[in-house]
Amino acid sequence: MKTLLFLVLISACWAEPHPGNSSLEHERIVHIQENGPRLLVVAEQAKIFSHRGGNVTLPCKFYHEHTSTAGSGTHKIRVKWTKLTYDYLKELDVFVAMGHHRKSYGSYQGRVSLRESSENDASLVITNIRLEDYGRYKCEVIEGLEDDTAVVTLNLEGVVFPYSPRLGRYNLNFHEAQRACAEQDSVMASFDQLYDAWRSGLDWCNAGWLSDGSVQYPITKPREPCGGRNTVPGVRNYGFWDKDKSRYDVFCFTSNFNGRFYYLIHPTKLTYDEAVQACLKDGSHIAKVGQIFAAWKLLGYDRCDAGWLADGSVRYPISRPRKRCSPSEAAVRFVGFPDKKHKLYGVYCFRAYN
Repeated sequence: MKTLLFLVLISACWAEPHPGNSSLEHERIVHIQENGPRLLVVAEQAKIFSHRGGNVTLPCKFYHEHTSTAGSGTHKIRVKWTKLTYDYLKELDVFVAMGHHRKSYGSYQGRVSLRESSENDASLVITNIRLEDYGRYKCEVIEGLEDDTAVVTLNLEGVVFPYSPRLGRYNLNFHEAQRACAEQDSVMASFDQLYDAWRSGLDWCNAGWLSDGSVQYPITKPREPCGGRNTVPGVRNYGFWDKDKSRYDVFCFTSNFNGRFYYLIHPTKLTYDEAVQACLKDGSHIAKVGQIFAAWKLLGYDRCDAGWLADGSVRYPISRPRKRCSPSEAAVRFVGFPDKKHKLYGVYCFRAYN
């Protein structure tokens, strides 16, 4: 919707019958003339990078073409920020401002405001960033009948990891996959996040859900069980499947954390229940899968000792490949889901900072 001055001149001249519509007896000639300065909304950066727990400013400024002023003064400026969804048909309200009125929505309440460093500054400030804040945001400025928009992408530093439950591979529908990621201190990964992880070397043959409802998997080393030896590396797309009935693994995304991840030094190996209690006694909680991946990828955590995690799996993080400790690659090594009552391992704990 742009401001246009419509000058409509209706001709009363007789028109020849239209070949496709014999009932059309008159033609209208419409003259359109653009008048006045046009409202322009600009994002100085198309992508902004941050991390969980941080603060960020999504840039947005508005101008009038051919003028140096921010607004005409005849209408109040309305600024609306929304988050774009994957189907492009829905938008989530984030923040609205008009005059002295301010309103934030949903999980953004109490965490968003306008920077307003100048009278034409509509930049959005987000504090205490959460994993689910990742995505594309639209800044819309409205003045009278004029409006314009700009889009800014908020990227988060983090790590994508594949996840399957104790039941084994291909046992999660879409909604269960969402919960599984949340239980492991993460969210479902987006396609862009999976693609970036593939470019960084992620290779995984099991197909998993992504946040847009698609099922995909990343291959850096083509081989027979994963599409064939002669296929090119890439992110393989299974397409979109029934979110209730179809079952796959899931790709989760997590970022840094406000706490301490560590291997608990204990005089003996532990069963799962003993491991849970040992972390509690040490003033922490048994660590989640997302936390071991974040510590490994973002902090370079390296330890060759296998330890229990909250989901009942046993893993260990290797940043420096060496003999007997993932000699071929840096990775979070997966031991499996051992018998909780009888198998003995160490434990990884996590202590949150206040």
